[in-house]
Amino acid sequence: MKEVLSMDNVSYSYQTEDESAKKAVDGVSFTVQDDEWIAIVGHNGSGKSTLAKLMIGLLFPEEGDVNVFIEKLTEENIWEIRSQMGFVFQNPDNQFVGSTVQDDVAFALENNGVPFEEMVTRVHDALAQVNMSDFLDHEPHHLSGGQKQRVAIAGALALHPKLLIMDEATSMLDPQGRNEVIHLVEELKRKTGLTVISITHDLEEALLADRIIVMNKGKVLTIGTPEQIFARGNELEEIGLDLPFALRVSGLLRENGMELVGEHMTEEELVNELWTSHFSK
Repeated sequence: MKEVLSMDNVSYSYQTEDESAKKAVDGVSFTVQDDEWIAIVGHNGSGKSTLAKLMIGLLFPEEGDVNVFIEKLTEENIWEIRSQMGFVFQNPDNQFVGSTVQDDVAFALENNGVPFEEMVTRVHDALAQVNMSDFLDHEPHHLSGGQKQRVAIAGALALHPKLLIMDEATSMLDPQGRNEVIHLVEELKRKTGLTVISITHDLEEALLADRIIVMNKGKVLTIGTPEQIFARGNELEEIGLDLPFALRVSGLLRENGMELVGEHMTEEELVNELWTSHFSK
């Protein structure tokens, strides 16, 4: 597998009002491989959103290196590297610049000098990928939250990115909108091999990742598969993270004397276990 992004002992500090430095990211190292879905999780103040800014060159590290596509990210190459990346941010309303859906998806393509005929094709293809073709001429502010994030994802896909970074992209959506966006990204990754980095505090969302990076107080607490991470449920709760619903229910059932086989990461897994072992006999 090819390396897509890496951080090598990266640190970054913000200046506080009393002019002292507060370290938001402290000696962080990790590598993201091609075709991976990486979830970066942590409570507010853990440093995960600062990591997102460092990944896309909105900030540059005081110490260490950020490498994207095996190239050190610098002020000189940032625009070239960004042209191969797609971003989806927290507030969908802050991402719209076009008066219609198709204008908005075309905006970054125009900035990159994509010829008009190719631009039209890319816009239509990207909107089809996110099931928003029927909304070409709609005004963005008339869309639901989930639809707005679909359009934001289409804008990223139109650039034909190698890497999609989502920074709390579902945190302002209702449960239906959140599920729509997450399962859309899951399907796109499966079909296209897109590399995804999802920055989130939602551990239900992190279940879909290949690996999870847990941040706490600016440092990497641990890295592992969802199964490895959620086996340390008590530690996650100690740093302010809520375990996925199925794991919480499994824990309560065990506390009350019910025997369960293995860990149940999703509600579907838990229901199947309960039905097979306890209700179908």
